[in-house]
Amino acid sequence: MKEQLEKIREMQDKKELPDAKKELSKNSGSDQSDSKIDPQGRSYATGRRKDSTARVWVKRGNGQMYINGKVINDYFSRPVLQMQLNHVFEIANREGQFDVMATVKGGGLSGQAGAVKHGLSKALCFFEPELRKPLKAAGLLTRDSRTVERKKYGRAKARKSFQFSKR
Repeated sequence: MKEQLEKIREMQDKKELPDAKKELSKNSGSDQSDSKIDPQGRSYATGRRKDSTARVWVKRGNGQMYINGKVINDYFSRPVLQMQLNHVFEIANREGQFDVMATVKGGGLSGQAGAVKHGLSKALCFFEPELRKPLKAAGLLTRDSRTVERKKYGRAKARKSFQFSKR
């Protein structure tokens, strides 16, 4: 970074200011395509679905998954929910190569599984940017914005009415 600033100052001294701006934008643009990995070798992302929010950390490993401190089989006992999370690795062709640690709050088990799946997909993209294309094509990076419709006054539920009596 200091080297870049020195180059820009030299260009300003030589009255080459427009070139300095191009140089700065060219160098800063390359940082966006790099992977986002913290000093512990992990990548982090947040996933959401219905009323659930999941914070997901991904790092190289042997395929262990922990959700709220529990193994995936203990937390999501239904095989369908486990398949949702494994589906991300199948699309990316990375089965058994990453360890996942997630904390999830709110909603029910189905919404929580969807939130972890969304966060896991985003975290994999941050870890390996070349995985973005297959995950995006499978629709795993798009947040599912469907939520429960609110109850309206004068009705039994969101759309259900009370029984009508003519007399």
